[in-house]
Amino acid sequence: VLDVQHAKVQFVKAPSHGRGAFKSQPSRWIEKLTQEKKNKLKKQQHLQQKMQTGVKEKPTIISKGTTSSLMSTGTTHKTISTKVKKSRGHLKLSDEIHAVEELEKRLNQQVSHWTSSSKPEHSQEGSVGSACQDIQLSIGSYLEACIFAGDVERAHRFLLSQHRVMSRRKHLNTGVYNIMMRVWAKKGTLNQIGRIFILLEEAGLKPNLGSYFAALECMGRNPNCSPKVISRCLSQMEEDGLSVAELFSQCVFRQDERDMLLKAIRIIKPDYQPSLNMHTSQCSSSLVQDFYTQRADHTYPKLDFTQEDLQERFKHQLSVEQACTVTIDSVEAAKPVTENMVKMRELLAEQRIEWQQILLQALRESKMILEKSNTRDYRLNLYPYLCLLEDKEYVDIMIQSVVNLPPSGESLKILARDLGNRVYTKYAVRQKHQNQMVEKLGSIYNAYTDLLAKDTKVYDILPREQWCKLEMEQSSGPTLQGGETSWPYIVTLELGTYLVDIMVKNLKINSDILNPAFDRKLIPILYHMYTFRSTRQVGFIKPHPILTQMQQEAMETKLTFDSYVMPMLCPPVPWTSVKFGAYLLTPTKLMRTVDGATQHEELLEKSQNLHAVLDSLNQLGNCAWKINKRLLDIIISIFNDRGSDKLDIPPPLSEAPKIPHFNPQDPTYTASEKAHMKRQVISAKKKCSEMHSLRMDALYKLSIANHMRDETFWFPHNMDFRGRTYPCPPYFNHLGSDVTRAILVFAEGKPLGPKGLDWLKIHLVNLTGLKKRSSLQGRLEYANTIMEDILDSADNPLNGKKWWMNADEPWQALACCMEIANAVRSPDPVKFISHFPVHQDGSCNGLQHYAALGRDVIGATSVNLMPCDVPQDVYSGVAQQVEELRTRDAESGLKIAQVLEGFISRKVVKQTVMTVVYGVTRYGGRLQIEKRLKEIDEFPKEYVWDASHYLVRQVFSALKEMFTGTREIQDWLTESARLISKSGHTVEWVTPLGLPIIQPYHRTRNQVLKSTMQHINLKISHDTKERPDTVKQKNAFPPNFIHSLDSTHMMLTALHCYSAGLTFVSVHDCFWTHALTVDTMNKVCREQFVALHGQPILQELSNFLLQKYCTGICSDTLHPASPGDFDLQRVKESTYFFS
Repeated sequence: VLDVQHAKVQFVKAPSHGRGAFKSQPSRWIEKLTQEKKNKLKKQQHLQQKMQTGVKEKPTIISKGTTSSLMSTGTTHKTISTKVKKSRGHLKLSDEIHAVEELEKRLNQQVSHWTSSSKPEHSQEGSVGSACQDIQLSIGSYLEACIFAGDVERAHRFLLSQHRVMSRRKHLNTGVYNIMMRVWAKKGTLNQIGRIFILLEEAGLKPNLGSYFAALECMGRNPNCSPKVISRCLSQMEEDGLSVAELFSQCVFRQDERDMLLKAIRIIKPDYQPSLNMHTSQCSSSLVQDFYTQRADHTYPKLDFTQEDLQERFKHQLSVEQACTVTIDSVEAAKPVTENMVKMRELLAEQRIEWQQILLQALRESKMILEKSNTRDYRLNLYPYLCLLEDKEYVDIMIQSVVNLPPSGESLKILARDLGNRVYTKYAVRQKHQNQMVEKLGSIYNAYTDLLAKDTKVYDILPREQWCKLEMEQSSGPTLQGGETSWPYIVTLELGTYLVDIMVKNLKINSDILNPAFDRKLIPILYHMYTFRSTRQVGFIKPHPILTQMQQEAMETKLTFDSYVMPMLCPPVPWTSVKFGAYLLTPTKLMRTVDGATQHEELLEKSQNLHAVLDSLNQLGNCAWKINKRLLDIIISIFNDRGSDKLDIPPPLSEAPKIPHFNPQDPTYTASEKAHMKRQVISAKKKCSEMHSLRMDALYKLSIANHMRDETFWFPHNMDFRGRTYPCPPYFNHLGSDVTRAILVFAEGKPLGPKGLDWLKIHLVNLTGLKKRSSLQGRLEYANTIMEDILDSADNPLNGKKWWMNADEPWQALACCMEIANAVRSPDPVKFISHFPVHQDGSCNGLQHYAALGRDVIGATSVNLMPCDVPQDVYSGVAQQVEELRTRDAESGLKIAQVLEGFISRKVVKQTVMTVVYGVTRYGGRLQIEKRLKEIDEFPKEYVWDASHYLVRQVFSALKEMFTGTREIQDWLTESARLISKSGHTVEWVTPLGLPIIQPYHRTRNQVLKSTMQHINLKISHDTKERPDTVKQKNAFPPNFIHSLDSTHMMLTALHCYSAGLTFVSVHDCFWTHALTVDTMNKVCREQFVALHGQPILQELSNFLLQKYCTGICSDTLHPASPGDFDLQRVKESTYFFS
C-alpha cells in the first residue's frame, strides 16, 4: 500500500501480507541511470539520432512513438471483448519493484538533462498552449476510450510509453495519470496506484485531488487495508494543501466511488459526514439583487400537468435519448403511391440490407488490421474509438449518413464531423449508463417534477435551486455533472473520415439497376472528388446520380434524425452549472462555439456566479408548446402540391430547371456560345442544389411538426458566445421562419381578458407591415375596418379573398386571423382561452441601446425611447434624409442622383440602417442595397452598381448626422479593441449580469489532418496561441458588445416575467407572451431596460479594460466620451419602445 511524500515514495506492505517496507528514493534511480548511461554510450548516440528525427516532426494529433518495446506488466489479460476480465491477482512486491526499475532503466536518454538539475521538469499544469492542450485532451480521451472498451492493458502500455520519452512526457498532466489510477482503484490494486504516484513524481507533477481520491477509493475497496496507511495518505494530502471536504465537493464520482471514498475515510474518522453546502452565494450583479433576495410577492408559474404526467413524459424522453435516433413519418408519405415509388422503395430496401452486410464485414476487417498494426508502436490510433459501440451501430450511423446526403454532395470535413459527432453522442450516453447515472437522474427528476406540476404545493424557489437542493439530498452514488470527457475536434474528424473512407471504398451498386443493360458492373455509390471554393480546393463526397434518382423517386415515407433534433417531451433539466443542463442524456454545451474552441468554456468555468444567466435560460426552456394543427395541415397540403414561392413554401425538385446538356467538343459552337452554355449549366446546377436544400429544410421542419402534432413539447435553450439565447433543436423551433412560427402556439391557454382581443388585432396589423407609422389606436381601428377580410381569411384561407397572403408574414397573419375569428365568435371573448403568442418588437433595438448608452436625445427620439404620439420610424427618417441629399445632388447635375429619383424608399435603406449598428461595412452595405434595387423591376439594371455605391455613402452620412452619440461610442469601442489586439490580447468583457465574453478571433493557422482519403486542411482561427486578428477584433467589438447588452436586457425581462407568473419567450429583441399579459410584459421590459442602462455600463467597461490590459499604455483612449442629457426614465412612458 502506499505513502507518498515529496522527496521519497514509500511502498508500505499492508501487515496482512507479511512485514517489511521498502523505501525507494529518486537518488537511487539517478545513480542507476548514470551507470546505464556510461555503459551504453554508443547505443545511445545511435538511438538519439533516431529520436531526433521522431521529435522534429510537429506533434499533431498522432504523436510519433519510439519503437522500444516494453515488457507487459502482466496485471491484465489483453482483451478484445468489451468486458474487463479480472486481473491475474497481484504481483509479488519484489516483482513490482523490479518492474518499476525496468521501466526506469529504459527511460529515454534525454533524461540526462533532468538529472543534472534536481528541479522537476515542470511543476504544475498551468498555462498550457492550445496545441499541447489538444494533445493532452487527445491522450485523455484515448485512455478513456481504451478503458471504456475494456482494453486496460492498451491504456496502461500507452501511458507508460508516453511517460518514458521526455519529449512526450511534457504533454502529460496529473489528470492523465489519474485516469489510470481510477482503473486500478476499481480493481483494488493499490501497488499499481503506488507506481503511478512514483511516475507522477518523476514527471515533476504534484498529485491533485483526483490522485488522492483514487488512492483512498482503492483503500476503501480493500477489506484488509490498514488504518495506518489511510491516515498517512490523508496527512500527506493535507501537506499538499488539499482537504477531505474538497474531495467531496470537487471530484466527479462514477458508480459507487463516492461510497468507497467515504468508507475509507470513516475507517479513520468514524463519524465523518461530508458537508452539504448548497451554493447559495447571492448573484453578484446589483441588477438582480432584489430578484433573489425579496421573493415575498413572486408567483412562479406552474405547468399545466400533474406530477404523474410529467414523470411519464420523462420516461418517454429518456427512451428517445437512449436510442440516440428517432425515425418519424415524412409528410410526403401522404402523397398517393405510384407503381414506380413502390419499385424504388423495394430496390432501396434490398440495397440497404446488402450495404449493411458489406459495411459490417469491411469494418471488422479494418479493425483487425488496426488492432494488429499498433502493438509495438505506441501512438494514438483509432482502434479504441472503433470499439466503443457495437459494430452494427457504426454501420447504422454510416447508412444514415448515406440517406441524408444531398444530391450535390457534402464536403468531406462536414460529413466526417457529423459522423464523428454521432459516435461521440452514443458513447457519451453509454458512459452515463455505465457510470450508473441514469437511475440517479430518474430519481432526482421525479422529485423535481414536484416543483413544476399543478397538483403539488407552491414553491418559492427557482428550478435550478430546487435541482441543486435535490442533488445535495441524494448525494450518494454518481455525480450527475461533468462525467463525460469531450473529444478534441480533431479526433471527431479523424474518426469520421475513417468511416467515410470505409463507405466510399465498399458501397457499390449494379450499374444496370435502373435500366438493364448489357454491360452490368458494380459501381461505387459515393465518389470522392475535389471542387474549388473560391481559391481553395475542397474534398467532396458526392452520391452517384443513380442513387440520387432512386432516392428522389422513392419519396421514402420515413426520416431518421438524431434525437437532439426533436423538441423534448418533458421539461428540460435546468442548467445548474456550465457542464450540466438541457437534455437528459445528450451532451449539450451551455455556450455554442466554433468547433474546437475551448477558451469560452474555460472562462465560464472560472466565473463565480452565473445564476441569473442560467435561470433565464431555464425559464425560456420551461415554456411548453404545442402545434397549431389546422394551420399545419394547410401548409402540408401546399407543400405536397407544388409549393408556393409567394408563401415561402419551396416547390418539389420536379419543378427545378432542367440542366442543359451540351458537348463541349462539338465544333458547331463558337467559343462565346460554349462559354455561355457553360455558365447556364453552372447556374442551373446551383439553382437545383439551392432548391434541394430549401425543400429538405421544409420537409424536416414540417415532418417534425407533424410528428409532434398531438404532443406538448419543450425547447431546451443555450447561448452563443455573446450571450444571445437559442433553442437547441436546430430545425424546428420558434426562431425559425414565418412558416415555423405560425405552426407554434403556447401549450398553456389563458383567457383574453378585457384587452386581449385588442392586442390580437394590433398584433395582426403588425404582422401585415401595413401601418408601421400609425399609433396603436390607429392600428386597432384599421383592424376593425377589415374584420370582413379577417374572417374570410380564417374561413376560406385558400379559396376566399386571400387577404392574408399579402401580409409581410402571411402564415402568422393567417394563424392570427383564425384566433381572432374564434375569439369573436365565442360566447364571451373576455373569457375566450387563447394559446396564441403576441409579439412586441424592439424598434431598431441596437440603436436603442446605443442611444441609451450615450443618453443621446435626437437618437433616443428617433428609436422611440422618448414617448411620442405615433411611432418614430428611424428607417423612414434615414430614407427622408437620403432623399434630401439626393435632391441636392440631382439639382447640381449628378447623373446617378437623377436616375434614383422616386426609388429611395424605407425598404431600400432598412437593412443597411439596421446592420450599421452591428458593424456592417460600406462594402457589405453596398451589397445589401444592390440586392434591394435589383428587386425593383422598374429600376434600370445598368445603374445598379453606381446607385448602390452612391446610396451607401449617403446612408452612412445621414446616420452620422442623426446619431452623433452612437458614432462616438462605436468609434471608442473600435479604437479600444484595436489597441487591445495590437498589444497581443483578445478583447474580453463581462456583461452586467456577470457573463464573461471573449472574442475568439485569431490569425488563422493551418493544421493538416492526414488520413488515407486525403489531407484535410483545417483553418483554425480560434487558437489562443496565435496573435489576435486585429481587423476582426476591432470590427466585431461594437456589434458583439451591443448583442451582449440586448441579451442582458432579454434575460432580465425573462427573470422578472417569471417571478410575475407570465409565460415569456423571446427571439432576441422580439418578446412573446399571451394576449392577457402583454401589458405586464411591456411594463417589465421597460423597467428592466431603464435598470440596465441605469448602471454605468461604459464606465464599468472602461475600468475593466484598463485594469485588464493597461499597464501605462492607452489609458486616455479607454475612457468613453461624456454622455448627453437624455432622461432614461422617459422610456417607461414610451408606448413604441417595444410595440
